[in-house]
Amino acid sequence: MPLVSEIKIIKKAKQPVLSIKKTINIENLPRLIDESYEKIQNYLNEIGEYPGDIPYVRYFNMNVENLEDMDVENLEVEIGFPVYKELSGKEDIESGYLPEMKAVYTIYQGIYQEMVPDYYKVINWAEENNLKLNKTFIEYYYNSSDDVSEEDLLFGIIMPLK
Repeated sequence: MPLVSEIKIIKKAKQPVLSIKKTINIENLPRLIDESYEKIQNYLNEIGEYPGDIPYVRYFNMNVENLEDMDVENLEVEIGFPVYKELSGKEDIESGYLPEMKAVYTIYQGIYQEMVPDYYKVINWAEENNLKLNKTFIEYYYNSSDDVSEEDLLFGIIMPLK
């Protein structure tokens, strides 16, 4: 499946979040995402609060020049939920912020493992428009494979600019 929206530049405001940060092997990522979302959602329920937006994963050490060359054994990730105000963390759930940023943005629909070519479309678009990407990517998850088929999964892709 292709990108289902145009590639464009957006500006995002600083956003408070609750998140869990880990360095992991990429093979463990799906399990860590599920566990982290559940843990944060349970904590929000415990304190009587709600997410402020859909969940995300922020990847810190992506290789923009060659995605296949990333360190899959030491992937630095932050898994979390935006919240509407600063909230206290608990145990490995940290209170923090997604920074204000200008970024390249698009939406991808389809199987997660097949999105690398579309990542390159976004990277190439940025290069063609003389934009410099940093090594942090953010994916927002609009739905889950618990709710729709893998072909119908929707991911927001945000690549912050330097």
